[in-house]
Amino acid sequence: MTKIMFSKGDRVSALDEAVNGIVLEVKNNEIIIESDEGFVMTYLVNELIKINNSSDLDNFRGSHNLNEIKQQKEIPKPRSFVKEKRSKNEIPVPEFDLHIEKLVKNFRGMSNYDILTLQSETAKRHVEFAIKNRIPKIVFIHGVGEGVLKSELDFMLGRFDQIAFQDANYQKYGLGATEVYIRQSQK
Repeated sequence: MTKIMFSKGDRVSALDEAVNGIVLEVKNNEIIIESDEGFVMTYLVNELIKINNSSDLDNFRGSHNLNEIKQQKEIPKPRSFVKEKRSKNEIPVPEFDLHIEKLVKNFRGMSNYDILTLQSETAKRHVEFAIKNRIPKIVFIHGVGEGVLKSELDFMLGRFDQIAFQDANYQKYGLGATEVYIRQSQK
């Protein structure tokens, strides 16, 4: 077995601990190091290994702020939504997501009929609320899927006299939403 010689300035790592550092002093069988965290520690020769620096990456890392470099290299992510222009006092249009996972915590064990019934009853409640509270427009997000929920929604909305509906803004919602306009009766 060859004996590893340590000298002042060597970069070392502790075998049984997550400690790296620089050798400050060598005394017989003991090595005194300064850890990367700034602590002075004493180890036996057989508790350390020498780390060979094949490049000066450690010196580079210490002299530059890695977070700053990462931020400079990071490409800004494009915005994934379309922002509508509104006047400052305009109230945003209420949106209701009818996907079953948004309506109940656990839908396992529910049949497709139960799910569709819950979704259409939820939509009906929201429409009745909008009519009662004179909300002029609401949006239902139903998704694309096979179109069963959209068909059910169209049928339900067609039964109201004071309602007009159409596919919602394609740029914002794709094909998975319906805009509902409530004609307000004069009181």
